[in-house]
Amino acid sequence: MQIPTAAASGRSRLLTSGVALAALSLLLTLHAVPSAADDTPARGTASMGSGVLAHEGVHGQPAATDRTTQTEGVDVSSHQGEVAWSTLWNSGVKWAYVKATEGTYYRNPYHAQQYNGAYDVGMIRGAYHFATPDTAGGAAQADYFVDRGGAWSKDGRTLPGVLDIEYNPYGDTCYGMTHSQMVGWIRDFLDRYKARTGRNAVIYTSTNWWQQCTGDYSGFASTTPLWIARYASTVGPLPAGWTFHTMWQYTSTGPIVGDHDKFNGALDRVKALAEG
Repeated sequence: MQIPTAAASGRSRLLTSGVALAALSLLLTLHAVPSAADDTPARGTASMGSGVLAHEGVHGQPAATDRTTQTEGVDVSSHQGEVAWSTLWNSGVKWAYVKATEGTYYRNPYHAQQYNGAYDVGMIRGAYHFATPDTAGGAAQADYFVDRGGAWSKDGRTLPGVLDIEYNPYGDTCYGMTHSQMVGWIRDFLDRYKARTGRNAVIYTSTNWWQQCTGDYSGFASTTPLWIARYASTVGPLPAGWTFHTMWQYTSTGPIVGDHDKFNGALDRVKALAEG
């Protein structure tokens, strides 16, 4: 019989200790407190204004407005599920935007019910794309959007598509881009959307984000309608170049669906935007 040497016994003890430490490490990992990264929402769950609410907060609501000068609208995503469009219509909502896509990886599973449901009750409707500039190019995302519910038709009831470009819910606020890179990405999206549909897309953003992430670029204002996001009693300052807004998302806590908006004009102006 071979008698173990002192060296062999030492190696055996080290091996046993190593296995025990590895097991303990695994146990601690499984029961560890989640890190901040674990709080990052799942891709596809972003919706219009979610970043604005998180970063800028709420500073009041506008007073009741005359519907001859402003027209009430809503925006929805998968978070609202199947929407009670008749109830909204009867409350005075006359137009709606529905999330169609995000990046090049997500399509709203409720898009058909929401998009067609708004139309069926008489609303003027459109679709929006939540941009993720860190996942694919602007032109590629415009194609994805147009091919999956974001196209435009000259039926008098379909609004041009919206580029929702705002705070990144999944990471760096400006998606890791410089001002010039962000402006280039937005331009690529807008140019491709125009080439595919014949319409200029609408830009949805907040002034604070636009200043921070584009350097307050003013070059899109002459051709691109602005949808401003600000949860306050007034629209506030606009991004550079725009002297007026077309739409205003003023709350995320409105009746029935949460996100409510005001079109800067009477219903005939909403129809004019749809007509092109």
